[in-house]
Amino acid sequence: MPHDVVIIGGGHNGLTAAAYLARAGLDVLLLERDDHLGGAAVSADAFEGVDARLSRYSYLVSLLPKRIIDDLGLDVRLVRRRYSSYTPDPVDPERGLLIDREAGAGPDSMGSLVAAFARVGAEGDADAWNDFYADTARLAETLFPTLTEPLPTRAEARALVGDDAVWASFIDEPLGRTIDARFTSDLVRGVVATDGLIGTFTDLDDPALDANRCFLYHVIGGGTGDWDVPIGGMGAVSGELTRAAREAGAELITGAEVLAVDPDGRVRYRLGEGEGEHEVTAGTLLSNVAPAVLDRLLAVGTADADARAASSAIAPRDQPPFSPDGPLDVPPVVRERLRQLAAPEGAQVKVNLLLTRLPRLRDASVAPEAAFAGTFHINELESQLSSAYATAARGGIPSPLPCEIYCHTLSDPSILSPELAASGAHTLTVFGLHVPHRLLERFSNDELRSQLQAAVLASLNSVLAEPIEQVIATDAAGRPCIETKTTLDLEEALRMPGGNIFHGPLSWPWAEDDASLASPAERWGVATRHPRILRCGSGAVRGGAVSGIGGHNAAMAVLEASVVA
Repeated sequence: MPHDVVIIGGGHNGLTAAAYLARAGLDVLLLERDDHLGGAAVSADAFEGVDARLSRYSYLVSLLPKRIIDDLGLDVRLVRRRYSSYTPDPVDPERGLLIDREAGAGPDSMGSLVAAFARVGAEGDADAWNDFYADTARLAETLFPTLTEPLPTRAEARALVGDDAVWASFIDEPLGRTIDARFTSDLVRGVVATDGLIGTFTDLDDPALDANRCFLYHVIGGGTGDWDVPIGGMGAVSGELTRAAREAGAELITGAEVLAVDPDGRVRYRLGEGEGEHEVTAGTLLSNVAPAVLDRLLAVGTADADARAASSAIAPRDQPPFSPDGPLDVPPVVRERLRQLAAPEGAQVKVNLLLTRLPRLRDASVAPEAAFAGTFHINELESQLSSAYATAARGGIPSPLPCEIYCHTLSDPSILSPELAASGAHTLTVFGLHVPHRLLERFSNDELRSQLQAAVLASLNSVLAEPIEQVIATDAAGRPCIETKTTLDLEEALRMPGGNIFHGPLSWPWAEDDASLASPAERWGVATRHPRILRCGSGAVRGGAVSGIGGHNAAMAVLEASVVA
């Protein structure tokens, strides 16, 4: 008896889809390769003998809609950070730009903002800042609600925004051109620009507009663009989704490595060591793995089907379109290079630290508790971002390395034991930009990890009044509590090709005007070339980040198709 739905991958999107579909009465089986559920949205004891549950990969929430939280009855609590960001001036680290939300809400909000900008010689950009983010607020309030609805067309999305100048600035023109036209300060330009570069290796002026798409998703979350801290860490989010799926009746199997997928609904998987292979079938398959991973599974599944057909004297199916992993008669070295060129590419390094206390800043006018409470930008002048991109494109490691820091424990100390929290300890998450996966062509992963960790610490130290090494805690074995994850580490741990945190290039959150929207899967942005296989993860249209949107939309497409049928 086939299942109604088999979901490949137990990340947060797969769990979201499982919960919706099981609640609708469908027979749902979810297969997860790892020994736990949640994918990148997990919390972990990263350091031996230290009672600190870190959000190891994903760390903030912006795009998770309240609709999903309410629909599934999730006990997910999010806290808004008072401080938006702090950016020390790399030219003079004894001064910096602190964006305080509370100061911006008072009767003298404009005066407070001008004063903050004046500290870095950018008082003339204060009005531009307000105007710029009023425009992004317009995008957020009009576009975010569409993410859990059938895809609008480009023309419909533009009509919803209702402002041709805003549309042109953020959708039609390269992001760098828009930023340069509206701000004069190199520092302010850099603070704005980083939202277009997180996890995306591109130049701000590239006409391909990859930075624009990345920027758009960063500023529309929740209808406000705010990035919130999940109480209890990211594991609390995936834990609630797991509970909702299980209580709804979905069968969730861990330790199940999917080996092959057939367009006719067959899934072959291996369950644990020495337990052999299993095969299940389903009316619909939902793929919560990266599109490139699905393609590989389909290539194996198609070969399996052809072998079955040959043994039964049935004509083999048509071969899928060309893939660098396909059975072409080309030298292996050429095939491997084609595969690398076609694969997604991440461009970041993630460093988790546990500190005995927050470090002192060279900017004595700002308390560390304020500076680290929002997003802490280091060496992210627009000119530094441009230089870092050029260096990395030539195969080098940028110096200084542009970095962003986030401190979970200033907003939510619950991820630490009471004793650890009382001691003054804090976690830091550092996200280094412009370190593309292609650097592994020059360095081994161990070499790259070591060099990137050193680059991150050096970038941090350039704005601190004391070396960060002096406040890094030690684990039970006396080792520094620092964990560095390269793109290859992400690929191996999470099956994200090239360490790309979005599973591939981001798409606009709408359909082009000439796109086919004939099927439910097409209307919801989850279609593949195979009618029985839908995307439900970050590779779907409007995928990316911890949002549950891919899972929600895949579930809606399945349910709509069942009603139509």
